[in-house]
Amino acid sequence: MTRWLDPDEQRTWRAFLTASRALMATLDRELQRDAGMPHAYYEILVRLSEAPDRQLRMSDLADATGGSRSQLSHAVARLVESGWVRREECPTDRRGQVAVLTEYGFEVLSAAAPGHVDGVRRHLFDPLSPAQVDQLRRISEALVAHLEPDRPTS
Repeated sequence: MTRWLDPDEQRTWRAFLTASRALMATLDRELQRDAGMPHAYYEILVRLSEAPDRQLRMSDLADATGGSRSQLSHAVARLVESGWVRREECPTDRRGQVAVLTEYGFEVLSAAAPGHVDGVRRHLFDPLSPAQVDQLRRISEALVAHLEPDRPTS
């Protein structure tokens, strides 16, 4: 038997969808305008910048960004064309490849980061009270724990 959403749950669901889409669309538009890259590319560059030696196996990068391997491969190909990333053969697995953040890519990321962080602050954190920020973090961690139980929450 279907457990239909009650009116309050329906309002919450729709508000969550609308807010999530609007936030990501706004951040994506701002990154495109200010840094010439979509949010998905920015996230790839960030993940690489935080990795040891600024490199990750393509499969690990796909897992970290939550995209499919084919989507990631296409995105990395565009980042390679831009000179922001290079691909190398994986030294431990002949079938694997490693994405490496170039120095130029790190410079591009460093230039884009202040504006993006400002956007995240203005569009996500500034409208919320400290208690709401704490609630949002707890809610998000609970959802991740349920949906991706093997993923660390921090």
